[in-house]
Amino acid sequence: MSEELIINGETKEEKYISLLPQLKALVEDEEDVIANLANITAVLKQTFGFFWVGFYLVKKNELVLGPFQGTLACTRIALGKGVCGTAWKEAKTIVVDDVDKFPGHIACSSDSKSEIVVPIFNNQKEVIAVLDVDDDMYATFDKTDKLYLEKLALLITDIIGK
Repeated sequence: MSEELIINGETKEEKYISLLPQLKALVEDEEDVIANLANITAVLKQTFGFFWVGFYLVKKNELVLGPFQGTLACTRIALGKGVCGTAWKEAKTIVVDDVDKFPGHIACSSDSKSEIVVPIFNNQKEVIAVLDVDDDMYATFDKTDKLYLEKLALLITDIIGK
């Protein structure tokens, strides 16, 4: 696939439906995990205009910053800390409408207002990374984002979760 996206649709769901097969084609022949994760972050930011999109990878019992698009980010996050650490600990997607109301939220940027964090599993069902998406507007993320970002997480499991 060429490094060009063709996003059809006006609604968020139509954009996700158009985007996922293109993402799959983009990463399926590339072996380098970092290159694939970097392109995924770029595509999500370009398509939806989110404030921050990135990955944290599980390394030595903490989350370590991976490829991202956006402002300066926190480098390491402990298990159970903030939205990312909680999604990792609970092994489930967390949607936060107002990050200031999330107990223990880690404010890497005061401009972040809402967030969704999706765990990525290996084939043994262990969390190996999280996809973290922030926006500078409140209540940006909904069931559509949850559904399609979880589908994206399954695609990522196929490329890095073995």
